[in-house]
Amino acid sequence: MDTMQLDPVTMDSFSVVLVWTAVSLYVLGFLAYAVDLANRSQASLAAKDAAARGAAAKQLAGVGARGAAGGGGAAEVADASAAAAPAAPPRYLWGRIGTSLTWLGFVFHFGATLLRGLAAGRVPWSNMYEFAMTGTLLITAVYLGVLFWRDLRFLGAFMTGIVTLLLGASSLFYVEITPLMDPLKSVWLVIHVFVASLGTAFFALAFAISVLQLLQARRERMAVAAAETPSRRSMLRTIPDAEALEGLAYRFAIIGFIFWTFTLIAGSVWANDAWGRYWGFDTKEVWTFIIWVLYAGYIHARATRGWRGTRSAWLAIVGFAAVLFNFTIVNMFFEGLHAYSGLS
Repeated sequence: MDTMQLDPVTMDSFSVVLVWTAVSLYVLGFLAYAVDLANRSQASLAAKDAAARGAAAKQLAGVGARGAAGGGGAAEVADASAAAAPAAPPRYLWGRIGTSLTWLGFVFHFGATLLRGLAAGRVPWSNMYEFAMTGTLLITAVYLGVLFWRDLRFLGAFMTGIVTLLLGASSLFYVEITPLMDPLKSVWLVIHVFVASLGTAFFALAFAISVLQLLQARRERMAVAAAETPSRRSMLRTIPDAEALEGLAYRFAIIGFIFWTFTLIAGSVWANDAWGRYWGFDTKEVWTFIIWVLYAGYIHARATRGWRGTRSAWLAIVGFAAVLFNFTIVNMFFEGLHAYSGLS
């Protein structure tokens, strides 16, 4: 009896189904994370009220203690001590649900990418559709991996939103499997594109954190100006302050910059193997270098105290915007040796 095997067309069809399943799960994860952010706003209000009650309880405890010294008020002291006890930290159930849905989406996403590669008989990143599939997979992988190191679920809505938009939009421009162009038939395809996608994943994290940093910095400035927190209900009260967020964004940007530097070097070596020159001012080459310069400027600015804070955050945001421009506009509308969008 012959063993039934899936042909490449069938595997690719299954891959498309898995992609849209992953997109649906990412959307559900985004909604769960959005609810989590709303609940964080409510939690910030409860925390503020609890702090006010704790202060009042401590004052009452002091009065009760003085009364107890005179022969009474022991009950008041006990009640005040209980009221002043710190509340248990919030568990953020919807954040955990969002993370679980993101993990499930990642599994389907990985399956879709694997099937596309098996159907093509090569690594699945030779056109823009496949770039997006692999790149967003790595963005999700880096985000989920970082969660083992630090709880960044407050970024969940940003990260799943970015992945949903990029993966969903690219899936609308589905490209059938085609043979590799001659310049792509190289081991550098595996190394260069994978490292570039990994660098992009860390840049995406730095971008999301920088956006939150700007929002947090604005809230903190308003708090100083008003001598109090301007909004009692704000999810920003439950996440790190602007300085801590800036430090996180800086760390992720440095990791991404290291990968991007290797991308630039590997691309030059590959270009020499494919076309006999290391640099030719091709549009893709120029934009890759522009991105490198932007992030080098960001890292330098962050190391200079006068450029810390809001201005360095904007540099991180502009840098990621350049990455997206390089991935989308340059691929689709600029001609050159790197025109591998696959779109006719």
